[in-house]
Amino acid sequence: MFEDLKAPEADKILRLMAMFAADPRPGKVDLGVGVYRDPQGQTPVMEAVRRAETIIAARQRTKSYVGLAGDPAFADALRRLILGDAVPAERVATCATPGGTGAVRQALEMVQRITPDATIWVPTPTWVNHHAIIDHLGQKSRAYRYYDAADGTLDREGMLADLAQARAGDIVLLHGCCHNPTGADLQPDDWRAVGDVLEQTGAIPFIDIAYLGFADGLEADAFGTRHLAERLSEVLIAASCSKNFGLYRERVGLCMAITSGPGPRAAAAGLMAHLNRQSYAFPPDHGARVVQVILDDRELRGMWEDELSLMRETMNTNRAAFAEALRAETGSDRFGFLAGQRGMFSLIGATPAQVETLREDHGIYVVGDGRLNVAGLTKDTIPGVARAVARVLG
Repeated sequence: MFEDLKAPEADKILRLMAMFAADPRPGKVDLGVGVYRDPQGQTPVMEAVRRAETIIAARQRTKSYVGLAGDPAFADALRRLILGDAVPAERVATCATPGGTGAVRQALEMVQRITPDATIWVPTPTWVNHHAIIDHLGQKSRAYRYYDAADGTLDREGMLADLAQARAGDIVLLHGCCHNPTGADLQPDDWRAVGDVLEQTGAIPFIDIAYLGFADGLEADAFGTRHLAERLSEVLIAASCSKNFGLYRERVGLCMAITSGPGPRAAAAGLMAHLNRQSYAFPPDHGARVVQVILDDRELRGMWEDELSLMRETMNTNRAAFAEALRAETGSDRFGFLAGQRGMFSLIGATPAQVETLREDHGIYVVGDGRLNVAGLTKDTIPGVARAVARVLG
């Protein structure tokens, strides 16, 4: 069966990880892999997570299955964190998934089952796995303008003009905050304008929110998702706890479907559980239980929010320092947009050849499209990285 099998192309980021690990140079810098790193260059276990795990170890009496949709207490806690009071719980179907990727896949599979002719509108650019999942499911997709590479900002007019062409029942993919890979986020007025277009066209928003709390704080980062949830009868949401809880390997995600009422909610919840049964059956529980314990315990919640704030401040400090270092190296504000963007990622405008030069000549690893993880920078590496970027990009 396997004699004529052609191996699929290796994932670019995983390939980059392998190249970095094999590089013997002591001064190499990994700005490709999408994980948070503290000022010491580590990806630590959060103290709130450690304490929650201690509580779980003391309380837990079984490792039996929880349920096809996961732990309802976890789903309720994360729903409240993301949606607040924007929509009644009776309208929200939920299902725990293996990470945010699992939630994206779950939501798109639901669309495929219910409205197979729907077009998925995808921002240009977007997280590469969005395209991979859509293509794997055989769904139709169209790109809409999102990012103006000339000045590193949102292409608001292009975005709204393109989305006005969506049809009723189409799906519009949006990043809740910390746009990956650009770092250029929608502001409140932009979200309101998108809501206007969605109301006019009847298209359904699908919000991928993987970095809640990494941009400007929990409440500010949830604004767009809550705004659309308040205005529209149907919204899909894919949430991840990999980054903001540091639970990368635990695979903690949640798929949410906001519906028009209890009847459609029950139908959506049933479909979610059915899809789970056909794929991985029962979702992972340990990481989900950690999140639930933290969010439902006042002391741990406060500790987690403090740690999350420190992570956010570190990234924003890195952005400002990197932009300033590039200003000093280039004598211009060419990279000034970096300071105003948010989240872990930005595009530095490097060509594939320049990305290769950064790696081969300077030991600086970034993704092939020029995506750079600002959380991988430290005060010690910023000067050298800025010097190399200025030299290679001209």
